[in-house]
Amino acid sequence: MKILHLISSPRGNESVSIKLGNAIVEKLLAANPGSTVKTHDLVKYPFPHLEEAHLASFFTPAEQHTPELAEAIKHSDEALKELFDADVIVIGAPMYNFSIPSSLKAWIDHIVRAQKTFRYGENGPIGLVEGKRVYVAISSGGVYSEGNLKAIDFIEPYIKTVFGFLGMTNISFHRAEGLKIPGIQETALEKGIASVEV
Repeated sequence: MKILHLISSPRGNESVSIKLGNAIVEKLLAANPGSTVKTHDLVKYPFPHLEEAHLASFFTPAEQHTPELAEAIKHSDEALKELFDADVIVIGAPMYNFSIPSSLKAWIDHIVRAQKTFRYGENGPIGLVEGKRVYVAISSGGVYSEGNLKAIDFIEPYIKTVFGFLGMTNISFHRAEGLKIPGIQETALEKGIASVEV
């Protein structure tokens, strides 16, 4: 089994989303001996935010690429290779302002490509990335999985929507939440890890 582990937190060893993501990977390795892990730190090795050249490269046939377009599409091609090579994707997603960090959003923008990861058929969009298992490690200062704050959690619905659009519907979300709330923060990571079944 090939595991792709995406890190989007800049906090390094202090990051709870990284700790939770690492725990998911460890459980996967324990359950599937011989598996390999490709870790991509989107903070240390970021994908550029989309610019005109990137978009032009996506919609121009490869044989018509200028040197500029050929260079611009390299990031997206790299992301797609990692994605398609993986059997399992583990995504670290700390909550920043109710959504995902821009480093993770930039990566998503590079993998959502017409005719590569989705296409439109007579009855609407068809996802082309199939057979993947996705685990999402969410960390947050408050509790967003239930209660009044659930309505402003845009991580889970967004990831479920965009990955589902691409054909990845086998997704589970694991939360270390309430990290700033006394009485909850002490066991938040432990509860997140305990929620993981592989």
